[in-house]
Amino acid sequence: MDKRTFVKSVLLGVAGVYASGLVVKAVKTRKKWDGIFRLPELPYSPDLLEPFADAETIKLHLQHHAAYTDGLNAAVSSAGLTGKTAHELLRMASEYPADIRNYAGGYINHKLFWRVLTPSGKSPSQEFISLIERDFGSFDAFRKKFSDVAHSLFGSGWIWLIADTSGKLSITSTSNHDNPVMDIAEVRGYPVLCLDLWEHAYSRKNKNRRADHIDSFWNVVNWNVV
Repeated sequence: MDKRTFVKSVLLGVAGVYASGLVVKAVKTRKKWDGIFRLPELPYSPDLLEPFADAETIKLHLQHHAAYTDGLNAAVSSAGLTGKTAHELLRMASEYPADIRNYAGGYINHKLFWRVLTPSGKSPSQEFISLIERDFGSFDAFRKKFSDVAHSLFGSGWIWLIADTSGKLSITSTSNHDNPVMDIAEVRGYPVLCLDLWEHAYSRKNKNRRADHIDSFWNVVNWNVV
């Protein structure tokens, strides 16, 4: 597979995740979506992500995700927007009420977050590393820049590796539960990798040591999914 085909497949794959918010099994079987957003099941046990997060942290985090999911369903129903996909809601966030922007971001950001984590740890493919080297110089330079952006984020938010429409990779951050797909994002693109920097993601285990949360993140990235 050449780089152009690879980049195209990445963008199409990410777009597919955003298009519906459906679980992978439903996508494969082409099951018709009923318009209801649902909390996904974790692809691993919540006690297997040490030292990044302990089981209690993951369970607490899932409670937050469940609240965003319920809030999103209620918000779209109240606004008469049932049937809009998660991607549609994010892409045109400026046109919808603030609660939809917040709940949609909280819902889809976490859906992506759970997928890019793995207990076993994975190594990035040489094909992916070549793209990282193209846009950042080296994998170590990419990792340092991602971590630096994370350390410099003020308040709660997310750190992202994104791809633009040409396939170029870059690193950006968003406040609260904003997402780079949103039309209000300062830097727009399709998310490839994300890190949650809300306090509930790390405070139970790491207290106020956000740096420990950022550093241990690299031990559990599922590069196969990325």
